[in-house]
Amino acid sequence: MSDESIPQDESLEAQAAVEASPALELPGDPILVELAAAFPSVSFTSFEPLSGPRQDTAIVDRDELLAFVQAVKDAGFETFIDLCAVDHLNREPRYDVVTILLSMEHAKRLIIRVGVPGEDPTIPSITSIYAGANFYEREAWDLFGVIFEGHTDLTRILLPDEWSGHPLRKNYSVGSVPVQFKGSFKSS
Repeated sequence: MSDESIPQDESLEAQAAVEASPALELPGDPILVELAAAFPSVSFTSFEPLSGPRQDTAIVDRDELLAFVQAVKDAGFETFIDLCAVDHLNREPRYDVVTILLSMEHAKRLIIRVGVPGEDPTIPSITSIYAGANFYEREAWDLFGVIFEGHTDLTRILLPDEWSGHPLRKNYSVGSVPVQFKGSFKSS
């Protein structure tokens, strides 16, 4: 999407909506401004590292995730890059599901972060929009226990089927194997 494709009246309205919202910290990016206007509950942040490209992040409520991801894809972010989960044991929402999308046309990346509560670790699956998210969602379920509603095959991908629990949860017991040290006797 270029500046010419956005009508001036809509572009000015979107920019005014972004400037009126204190939660938004957007650079003058017309794609993000348009998304911010369409989804006022989504918080945007942008970070300029000392080297490398700018990192734009959208913090989305899980109820709006599918609509937002579809809008992002329609805005030109055609490539799915990554999806992972993070466990913040003593914080609510306990989990974050982080998705990274790429627009090769605009040479931009967008990080989408969704908070998932610990007592109801469910989130909509984005595999209907980005088929490449399939194995990533299975991995997040397998290791963290985050349930992706609407996923067609939410089964274990790394651990055996008979495994019980989700080992990357911070409250999962580490376990141990006793080690016996033999042959280290000191003679006097």
